[in-house]
Amino acid sequence: MNVSRIRALRGPNLWSRHTAIEAVVACEGAENAIADMPGFENRLRQRFPGLAPLHGGASLAHVLEAATLGLQAQAGCPVTFSRCQPTLDAGVYQVVVEYTEEPVGRMAFDTARALVAAALADEAFDLDGALAALREKDEDVRMGPSTGSIVAAAMARGIPYRRLTEGSLVQFGWGSKQRRIWAAEVDTTSAVSESIAQDKDLTKKLLAAAGVPVPIGRPVSSVDEAWAVANEIGLPVVLKPQDGNQGKGVTVNVATREHMEIAYRAAAEIGEVLVEKYLPGCDYRLLVVGNRLVAAARRDPPQVVGDGRHTVRELVEQVNADPRRGDGHATSLTKIRLDEIALARLDLQGLTPESVPDKGRRVTLRNNANLSTGGTATDVTDDVHPDVAARAVAAAQMIGLHICGVDVVAESVLRPLEEQSGGVVEVNAAPGLRMHLSPSFGKGRNVGEAMVSHLYAPGEDGRVPVVAVTGTNGKTTVTRLIAHLFASAGLRVGMTNTDGVYVNGRQTDSGDCSGPKSARNVLLHPEVDAAVFETARGGVLREGLGFDRCSVAVVTNIGAGDHLGLNYITTVDDLAVLKRVIVHNVAESGYAVLNAADPIVAGMAGVCPGKVIFFTADRHHPLMATHRAQGQRTVFVDGDAVIAAEGTWRESLPLRDIPLTRGGSIGFQVENVMAAVAAAWASGLSWDAVRRGLASFVNDAHNAPGRFNVMDYRGATLIADYGHNPDAMRALVAAISTMPARKRSVVISGAGDRRDEDITEQTQILGAAFDEVVLYQDAAQRGRADGEVIGLLRQGLQGAARTRHVEEIRGEFVAIDAALSRLEPGDLCLILIDQVEEALEHLAQRIAEAR
Repeated sequence: MNVSRIRALRGPNLWSRHTAIEAVVACEGAENAIADMPGFENRLRQRFPGLAPLHGGASLAHVLEAATLGLQAQAGCPVTFSRCQPTLDAGVYQVVVEYTEEPVGRMAFDTARALVAAALADEAFDLDGALAALREKDEDVRMGPSTGSIVAAAMARGIPYRRLTEGSLVQFGWGSKQRRIWAAEVDTTSAVSESIAQDKDLTKKLLAAAGVPVPIGRPVSSVDEAWAVANEIGLPVVLKPQDGNQGKGVTVNVATREHMEIAYRAAAEIGEVLVEKYLPGCDYRLLVVGNRLVAAARRDPPQVVGDGRHTVRELVEQVNADPRRGDGHATSLTKIRLDEIALARLDLQGLTPESVPDKGRRVTLRNNANLSTGGTATDVTDDVHPDVAARAVAAAQMIGLHICGVDVVAESVLRPLEEQSGGVVEVNAAPGLRMHLSPSFGKGRNVGEAMVSHLYAPGEDGRVPVVAVTGTNGKTTVTRLIAHLFASAGLRVGMTNTDGVYVNGRQTDSGDCSGPKSARNVLLHPEVDAAVFETARGGVLREGLGFDRCSVAVVTNIGAGDHLGLNYITTVDDLAVLKRVIVHNVAESGYAVLNAADPIVAGMAGVCPGKVIFFTADRHHPLMATHRAQGQRTVFVDGDAVIAAEGTWRESLPLRDIPLTRGGSIGFQVENVMAAVAAAWASGLSWDAVRRGLASFVNDAHNAPGRFNVMDYRGATLIADYGHNPDAMRALVAAISTMPARKRSVVISGAGDRRDEDITEQTQILGAAFDEVVLYQDAAQRGRADGEVIGLLRQGLQGAARTRHVEEIRGEFVAIDAALSRLEPGDLCLILIDQVEEALEHLAQRIAEAR
């Protein structure tokens, strides 16, 4: 069994909407049918009894698929999808397995390979160790309970999210509607407020000024000073670091000099020490979000109950055996520690770790009740008195925290704090949420939802309009035109295409940026009000989409020359399945814009979760007529205008006002305009904005580089285009046939990563339409031998009906200059450029020199 490629699909993809590991697996001989491998399946199941059933013709690739999914499932990962797809190559499969965390998915795949190898060699395999490693990896990389609860609440609202780090920094929403959190902290909370909350002495002064009851006390710099302050304010006292969190270094109910020394050392390890008056009562955590209290819990210190038989140490071990207790924050409870503070607390009770407490005796291991030190939580949200809630909100607002954990000590939260000598002892930025999500006792509270509601008002989902454009030809022009229409409506637009990334009119990246990484970068940008993405096949194959769903999906057409034969995409139907990924991931409230004249594209309507707008020039096309009769939206040509129609309503856009189409004479540009108009309509743009945008979009080297750019050179007409497949050649020939010319010439090369027949067909088409042909070999042959592409192009010209002169030249710019040198006024030259920016710059220079 040979694995030749492994990659992570990080967005909706060819196989499903799930993130997944995809691998190409080759099986030879008996590996292609495990039924022919005596004893293998028995050995496999001995090592992994939980493996799902395998069908009769299963290969080792199927085993790898089932094992990768099964290992993740048994490790506790919520995965359900997998697939093993045979390719056209005998014994070669594409194995696809869902993951929720990419490092865990990759580890599971590697572990499954090790399992198969062990079963093949009849060697030992440590299943328990493998599952433990997967669980540990999952706990290391997955979001903690606080962040996870907020993300889950956002997903329930349909708000997209993206982890910005491996930790707890998360972006919700896209572009200008994005918000960011860091655990339970929001982006609007200032660093000043955080700093105040960390300074416990300053916090107390501010709270007191706001009328919030707080314990008296002050910072100290030595044990002697701490003891003096304690006697001054009255024993017992609390010692805590002035800048601390999670209960670290906090000791309460300190009443003796010996205990003071231990408590001081614990606090001093964290920072400057604060001594406060000890408030009797219970420890409560009140969670404030915005201007309201959303949850409250009573926190009890870590303790064990004697049974008259076991030591304190043994009782602690029994409590820590609870599966809810762990060492980090991934579990609902934390293990109790028998550290110096716990030993001091035991000493005050006349006990040691080896003491055997009487049956029923409660032994406290700490006085502070933080969950991070082993305490427990009981939900009391419904018991909080309105005055107590008001004091908690006042405390949060005085410090300036939007999300705030307010620590209260009082006999009860049923009565106002002032009536029972209770007070606020601390406020916390980025408070832990697990005590509210899954308390030890009582009802869990959906505090994540409260935080999401603080970020986004009801009905808001944090999304900006996202238009995805794909197809064989026209997609770059359509992408640019849609972006231009959005900009005409006053929106700041992020756009990706094969020329680069653009945000609000500024290019932020160059090169082919039609993949998911570029799309994600646009959605990160805070100045983006709408996004338009050219979506190429390669990016979808490599990584999936860069977004979870789009508001509009545009498919221009599907042609046979679009990289067939690569990555197991061998037929037009295969290509259609890949291209329709964007249609399959349209929002339910969105639209697919589909070419009704292309049967393969039109057939994608059946997988669209939203509505469909069909477009084609022929308004009498049966599909258009049916769709229009059903009251659905269509875009077509009627006479000299593009028409948008829905039921009996019509909007007319005269072609004379759309420069891109040259008065409607360039058929493929009319198609591009219809697609863009439909996308703008689906996005809710005003028709005034659409008209302004269409009228101001000039098809020059700036707005649409390499897309039928028309130039004048000494009285001859030059057309520069990036067309590179047979369908593009047909469209170009049809467009140029409407333009008068004394002599027609063409400059062309071919992309080496296309099939032989696709390269040859291009010059078969051109040979019937041009008098002269200049063939050139470009810089990148893409795996072809020297001269091989030119040979295929020359082969296509054999028997050409029109071509009378053929010239072969090495180098794109040399070929361009050769063609220009023979032009006379009235001639027309089509130049099929390869290096778009460089070729257009070269042409601009030659035109300038000719003036």
